[in-house]
Parts: sequence; C-alpha cells; structure tokens
Amino acid sequence: MNLNGKRLATLRPTDGLLSLSINAAKFIAENAAFARCFVTVRKAVSEFVADGSDVFAAHVVKADDAIHAKDEVVVVDEDNRVLAVGRALLSSMEMMAFKTGVAVKVRHGCAKES
Repeated sequence: MNLNGKRLATLRPTDGLLSLSINAAKFIAENAAFARCFVTVRKAVSEFVADGSDVFAAHVVKADDAIHAKDEVVVVDEDNRVLAVGRALLSSMEMMAFKTGVAVKVRHGCAKES
C-alpha cells in the first residue's frame, strides 16, 4: 500500500493482516487523534528502540488500552516521537504489569528508515 510514493503497509503472508511501515506510523501519529495503537517507552531506551531493538515490558511507560497480543503497534517516546513499528507480544494490561520479557517485537526502527 503506497501513498505519494511512500510505502505505508504490506500484507503479512502468515495471517493476511497489514504490517505498518515507519511512514505509516508517522502519518498515524500526526493525523489520527483517536488511534489506539501506541506504546510509549522511557526516553532512556528510545535510541535503542529506534535502532531496531525490541521493547521490554520494564521500559513501557504507557500502552493504549485497546492493544492485544499480536496487534500492530507504533512505539513512541515520552515526547510522542515515532521510534518504531512492530507486533505486540503482550496485551496493554500485561505490558504495564510485567517487569520482564519482550512486550513488542520491533520490525522497523526509525533510525534505519532515515
């Protein structure tokens, strides 16, 4: 799926759902006031996440209530800057409750997209 020559999403062959790109994540963050797919992480780990590292539950500051395991999510820092896109491995409630383990399997970090 493209918009103005930028790839926004691809179809996942395993389940037929869409995988977001960094461009799509930035578009959603700027234009969708009611989007419920954001995971906020601590500033201290934002550089690592932007480089493509997975998000650990211990570093999650906030997660939208509508997030379920296997959902596509946009990872942002505490200043609401898009860092990465990936697949949630935990629900929002689990992300906030757990202190160990991977919360989001990052597919694309914004540092690699630049």
